Amino acid sequence: MWYLNPPSHTARSSFMTCISRIRNKQLQERLKLSEEEVVAAADSYAAAAQQTMLHSLDDSDFNLSLVSKDEMIEVYERRMAKKEAAGRAIYDDLISAPAHGRCPLCGQRIVSTLDHHLPKTLYPALAVDPLNLVPACADCNKLKMNKAPSASAEETLHPYFDNVENDPWLHAEVIEIAPAAVRFYVSPPPQWNDTLLRRVRLHFKTFNLAALYASQAAQELNNIKYILSQILSKNGPDQVREHLCDQAISRRVANINSWQTATYAALSSSTWFCEGGFEE
Repeated sequence: MWYLNPPSHTARSSFMTCISRIRNKQLQERLKLSEEEVVAAADSYAAAAQQTMLHSLDDSDFNLSLVSKDEMIEVYERRMAKKEAAGRAIYDDLISAPAHGRCPLCGQRIVSTLDHHLPKTLYPALAVDPLNLVPACADCNKLKMNKAPSASAEETLHPYFDNVENDPWLHAEVIEIAPAAVRFYVSPPPQWNDTLLRRVRLHFKTFNLAALYASQAAQELNNIKYILSQILSKNGPDQVREHLCDQAISRRVANINSWQTATYAALSSSTWFCEGGFEE
């Protein structure tokens, strides 16, 4: 769940660029006449997103008077997402925005598509609005599905409008089994309001992050087993703990809410693990 700087492309410039090469003059004229409707819809969307009020938007207000839903979907699919389309440069700018090419919704998998935060099938006026197009991995795009929120607490985090990177909320605990495992959970700082807490937990559940991070952590535990065994045999459990603490600090500096940070913090806090639980 990474914050992204909002795109520099506007809804107006994106829409007009996408329709600039349409050869069907009648269709292009209807689309051009819809420019102000598209801009007004984008403004309403942005204002609602800033206030966590997307659920208050009436999807009927996002149908254009001169252009059908299917025609707007086609603007996205053929005039933006398609290679060599008029709007493809905007598509490429949006999809390449996340650091290291990582999906901002899960923070782990590689970005491969753009997700419509509000579905284009329900809100066609937002089909090519850059603020409604979030770079995502294929898995997160599928898991989110074409659903619209009915309350603030039902809104998953929006990378352009929600920034929870500075507050520690992702935590983990060691499961004392053989082989050792790590369980991830959301534990918010005290200053969070109830709506934000519920939204983060919803996001965590919607994108199945507990299972994703547990799988990554299991591989990490296997990778570090040898070095931990060496430290334990030569220097004892206190040095194992110190090593794990150092690893947690290093990862926390990079990202306080990464699964790696949560994993190493949990490992360093587990006496069972530091005394050799990783060897079972």
